[in-house]
Amino acid sequence: MRGNALAVIIAVGFAASLNSAQAQNYPTRAIALVIPFAPGGSTSIVGRGIADKMSELLGEKVVVDNRPGAGGTIGTKAVAKSDPDGYTLVLGYTGTLAIGPSLYKSAGYDPRKDFAPIGLIGNAPNSLVVHPSFPAKTVAELIAHAKANPGKVNFGSAGAGTVSHITGEYFARTAGITLVHIPYKGTGPALTDLLGGHIPMAFAPIPASHSNVSAGKLRALAVTSTTRSGLLPDVPTMAEAGLAGFDASLYYGLAAPAGTPRPIIDKLNKVLRDALGSDEVKRQLANDGTEITPGTPEDYADFIDKDEKKWSQLIKTSGVEQE
Repeated sequence: MRGNALAVIIAVGFAASLNSAQAQNYPTRAIALVIPFAPGGSTSIVGRGIADKMSELLGEKVVVDNRPGAGGTIGTKAVAKSDPDGYTLVLGYTGTLAIGPSLYKSAGYDPRKDFAPIGLIGNAPNSLVVHPSFPAKTVAELIAHAKANPGKVNFGSAGAGTVSHITGEYFARTAGITLVHIPYKGTGPALTDLLGGHIPMAFAPIPASHSNVSAGKLRALAVTSTTRSGLLPDVPTMAEAGLAGFDASLYYGLAAPAGTPRPIIDKLNKVLRDALGSDEVKRQLANDGTEITPGTPEDYADFIDKDEKKWSQLIKTSGVEQE
């Protein structure tokens, strides 16, 4: 028995020293950062800025790999099944870690068990934006228009199961109207169709929509947070527009596959926090309407748990069926 116990102690000590050595040498090659949506959306905007700065700090490239599909669950699942060696990471997002597991009967991953959280990046609300030709200029006018035209008003989203989709369903249910959901493979394609007048309205993260709103190419009717956005200070919140208690913000973070050695997670967390503390990243994310919220891996793990509970309840109250 003593011999077995000693063998276990030696094995554990060897594994710990091996992990520590891996972290000291890590990284020795490029790291893939999977963004589970098409280019052009808020996840790409946030992810690319972080990837560039982390590349500089790590001394190895952090290469963005856009893998869209199924509300972001395809790319997220791929990372969950990847080797836990620190060379495949995912941009965690409310849509994939909090909504997808409740919306899809078989998302293919467990947000609490299949990932090693690295750290939070920040949060941003969605915006309700319409094409300039759309007759409604306020949320109240939109609701009235939708009631007069039941089932005839379409709204675009980044895809089935994304925050923009569930926010739209949540909005329709709260306002007592019927909207027709048009899913896209990311916010970028949805906004392209909105700008082209192919759909009348969309829910889109402020980092992706604000430049077109500022240029007058889109009209913002409301933001989905409880406070106004510094990027769109003249745009009311949903609560101010008449829907009391409405709150639907989204959060971004970095995660690795479960089983990634803790020393590597700690190193990535430090580099992420250093990146978020840099003037250029602060400026970029502020310009894109994202509030930076750095923290420890444990902070992000706790947040994923709470966020999933919140959105799973929102899905139930919104009436969206599991797919």
